[in-house]
Amino acid sequence: MDRRFFIKNTALLTLAGLGSGLSLSARAAAVPDEIRLDYAYYSPTSLVLKRFGWLEEQVKSSGIKVKWTLSQGSNRALEYLSANSIDFGSTAGLAAVLSRANGNPIKSVYVYSRPEWTALLVPKDSPIKTVADLKGKKIAATKGTDPYLFLLRTLKANGLKKSDVEIVHLQHADGRAALESGRIDAWAGLDPHMASSELQAGSRLLYRNVAFNTYGFLNVTEDFAKKYPEQVKQVLQAYERARLWILANPREASQIQADEAKISLAVAKVQLNRTDFSNPYIGREHREALQAAAPILLQEDLVKKGTDLNKVINDLIDPSFVQTLTPKKSAA
Repeated sequence: MDRRFFIKNTALLTLAGLGSGLSLSARAAAVPDEIRLDYAYYSPTSLVLKRFGWLEEQVKSSGIKVKWTLSQGSNRALEYLSANSIDFGSTAGLAAVLSRANGNPIKSVYVYSRPEWTALLVPKDSPIKTVADLKGKKIAATKGTDPYLFLLRTLKANGLKKSDVEIVHLQHADGRAALESGRIDAWAGLDPHMASSELQAGSRLLYRNVAFNTYGFLNVTEDFAKKYPEQVKQVLQAYERARLWILANPREASQIQADEAKISLAVAKVQLNRTDFSNPYIGREHREALQAAAPILLQEDLVKKGTDLNKVINDLIDPSFVQTLTPKKSAA
């Protein structure tokens, strides 16, 4: 045998072996030690998933641990994502657009619900009858969340400017307390706090608009999605199991919501009755809805002037992971 041929081919085989070894090592390394998710009282799907431990069950064979963190609102979930404290966070769609536009590198990969989770409320004995009556009044809202953006859109749609009212920035639970104690005149509420205030304190829904409620998005950091695409799919598969279980077991889902959020079963039922769990497939419908809603972000100087919000939305919404799910008609 020609010695040069032997040396050349030995070297090629060695390199091929090294390449194969590196590939195997890379594949072995492409599994996180831990998957960190939030759970939220405004996301019943997350509560069901956490309760039954289906994600833990799914990733156990890979040696992956699961860590849960409570989010009290979209703003908190987005802060955790930005700080790399969690890998997956539950937010309203428009809040995710706002955060992405301001530099938070996230992808929206799944729709956990289509809720009517926010509206404007006033105390039961309030003389306020219309949105126009809010001029000069104090209104509580949680900045950076769907209720806050709902408030801005509601004011604009009813001929008022943000400067026509005094917006008091409070977290959702604090906003409810301020409304019921009379420290504010109105509140842009969020379920389950909103439903609790209605049933327990007699707070009155002043203005509702389902179209001004954006979808519930499950977001993932770009870094996690790039490094661990298979684990993103596993999380979505577990979320699907929870979503389908809710559809098949609404009474039991209401009880879990009540237990986790420490609310009455009646309040939980109101919240779930206002929530649509029918379509998890993020895509064109959600992109178009956000494009219609997004101008308020520029009009209210919530993002830098000149921001291309269509590009932000296109970069945010990533349907590639959810498209791998097999549509099912019943829960496992």
